Amino acid sequence: MKQIMENSEKIKDWLIHIRRDIHQYPELGMKELRTSKKICEYLHEMNIPYKNNVANTGVVGLIEGKFHGPTIALRADMDALPIQDAKEVSYKSKNDGVMHACGHDAHTTILLGAGKVLNEMKDQIHGNIKLLFQPAEETVGGAKPMIEEGVLKNPEVDGVFGLHVDADLEIGKVGIKYNQMNAASNMIEIHIYGKSAHGAYPHEGVDSILIASHVVVALQSIVSRNVAPIDSSVVTIGKIMGGTQGNIIADHVTLVGTIRNVNEGTRKEVMKKIEDIVKTIPKALGGRGELVQIEGYRTLVNDGKMVEIVGNSGKNLLGEDKVHVIEETSLGVEDFAYFAAEKPSAFFRLGCKNLEKGIEGKHHHPLFDIDEDCLPIGVAMQVSNVLEALKYFRK
Repeated sequence: MKQIMENSEKIKDWLIHIRRDIHQYPELGMKELRTSKKICEYLHEMNIPYKNNVANTGVVGLIEGKFHGPTIALRADMDALPIQDAKEVSYKSKNDGVMHACGHDAHTTILLGAGKVLNEMKDQIHGNIKLLFQPAEETVGGAKPMIEEGVLKNPEVDGVFGLHVDADLEIGKVGIKYNQMNAASNMIEIHIYGKSAHGAYPHEGVDSILIASHVVVALQSIVSRNVAPIDSSVVTIGKIMGGTQGNIIADHVTLVGTIRNVNEGTRKEVMKKIEDIVKTIPKALGGRGELVQIEGYRTLVNDGKMVEIVGNSGKNLLGEDKVHVIEETSLGVEDFAYFAAEKPSAFFRLGCKNLEKGIEGKHHHPLFDIDEDCLPIGVAMQVSNVLEALKYFRK
């Protein structure tokens, strides 16, 4: 373990250079052209065979160990967010309105670093390592299309590890979660149709704004009155569009929102309740409602043995007191869930907060940043995870 950490620390400056370069040129989901090109250049320099243009901009590298054995995959997401970078640092985003505000630049860097360390010791390795550089985690989701294009086959993957930097966890710590780690999501778009009329004669029309107001209030009763208090769900309407002028009864309103559920059964029940509300309330008030559902990411459920491997890596590399066991399931979503649904997997948190350095910005915030000391720690964790998992799957 000491050697793994030393090997990871040796490349710290290289890791920082890569991370800052990617941070300066962030790209949105399915548009990660430069990022993908740079990844390919680094893999080529390391003599790691790769395939690009996977699920559009994804890249898959393959390290073949000297000896026959299982195959372990490591995954990193590459995309950024449509946020203006407000930090005053030398590596501030040069792409206006786009920023790595969630740490995917760090994830990509760590995966390249883990690939470098593992490739240099491949003569000792029994098995293979796949490096999965995934597009569009923040938008349409790149995990599912990558799986559909066969990234978990040829050779067949036995297990997958992924990580996410955590702005709430101090540098030098890792967070592990047994069983379910993240919730499922659905996006909804509700159309309320009424009848236009002059604002002075509302009785001649059907007010879609009034109907929409009743629908929004009714939707908020789902969690408080239809979901068990010990369960967790969120119903959010984040956008309302409708009307043209203050003295005109609006004939059409659109509501856009998101639904989050921890329990898959509850997810179905909540969506059925939303459908009922959208059909009945507008009809009762003289209008018509239409619901468009867009299924988001599924629940992320970790494999117990894979989580145990991550926990042991953390204890051996960082110390037993540096491994934080997460108790609550996050209502945030993560499309690593699709890898976890296919293969034994573990997704874990990597501490990147450092109050002494003034690094405390939250995810998806214009001031988000990381303590770059987390980069070699992330590399060491993933290298250790791979080596231990290869031993486990060889049994």
